[in-house]
Amino acid sequence: MKYPFDCLTDLVFAEEEPILPADIILVPGGSHTEPMTMASELYLAGMAPYLLPSGGYNMKLGTTEWEFFRDIGISLGVPEDRILKEDQAKNTFDNARNSWKVIQENNIEVKRAIIVCKSYFSRRALMTYQAVFPPSVTIQVMQDDHRVNRENWFENDDDIHLVMTEAQKISTYFTEHIPDWVKQHEKDSK
Repeated sequence: MKYPFDCLTDLVFAEEEPILPADIILVPGGSHTEPMTMASELYLAGMAPYLLPSGGYNMKLGTTEWEFFRDIGISLGVPEDRILKEDQAKNTFDNARNSWKVIQENNIEVKRAIIVCKSYFSRRALMTYQAVFPPSVTIQVMQDDHRVNRENWFENDDDIHLVMTEAQKISTYFTEHIPDWVKQHEKDSK
């Protein structure tokens, strides 16, 4: 153990595994360009046949987060018909629920998905999508760690506050889902 707070680092920052090809790449809402840029690069590298950015109207952007992300993808060479539309989400659970609905409406079979998001948001995003998507879907996270990441979050007060807020959200958002995950695990173990 390097620091007494390493357990918080492990809680907030989902471990990156080697990213494997998937059926879809998901980008939860936001106003930063990096996650959609990374998702577009994954798409262009052949890692999945579809991109599904998600997000409703964002006052800071003056448009929907989906439209903001779509424009980034198109500018990087992603064909518009490969960018599925979810432009109503107001929060992370909406991102996940609405994305699953879009997947079903488009009759896309998803066994594996990749979420691309900010690194300090990776655990909460992963757990949110795991709470909504069927347990048969394997979800990996690719982290945008350009600014705040597991190696530097403790170096300034703003980033410490950001990560500690995420830890609080993780510890409260999923209380109701834990019994369901336990039941599913017991069912899968039989």
